[in-house]
Amino acid sequence: MVTVTQNKLVFITYSILDSRGMVVEQHDIPVGYVQGANSGILPAIESAVAGRKIGDRVEIALSPEEGYGLRDESLVFVDDIDNVPPEFRRVGAEVMFENESGETKVFYVTSIEDGKLTLDGNPSLAGQSVTCLVNVTDIRDATPEEIRNGRPLDVQTGTVH
Repeated sequence: MVTVTQNKLVFITYSILDSRGMVVEQHDIPVGYVQGANSGILPAIESAVAGRKIGDRVEIALSPEEGYGLRDESLVFVDDIDNVPPEFRRVGAEVMFENESGETKVFYVTSIEDGKLTLDGNPSLAGQSVTCLVNVTDIRDATPEEIRNGRPLDVQTGTVH
């Protein structure tokens, strides 16, 4: 029986539940990564699926530090609604900002009240503990190129996912 070990290409589906048990993110199409190869998958998920086999389902409790991070109040801005272009004057609107270095960050309009608009650059789940339900759907040996990239190659195009 093949199990999840170092340098295996692992495919998972997963759901992320907030602290109330509500599904906030779900991936029914398998996501592939190379175990232990700096793939970008959360270390807590890699640890939880290590030694598992195809068909296994794992429930992982993630603290804010292991998941979406702690809230950073320096990423919250309040401004007069009159200073904000009309297309962004709605809760949920995405606003892209660029810093001096050319790095971009998305902020979301989280509230509008008393003529003030609040923008928040924190992930919506920042500061919350979440539960991740992971299903191992496939495991195989990774190629040297997949190990280098941490991700599976697209068979048709030869590009990394």
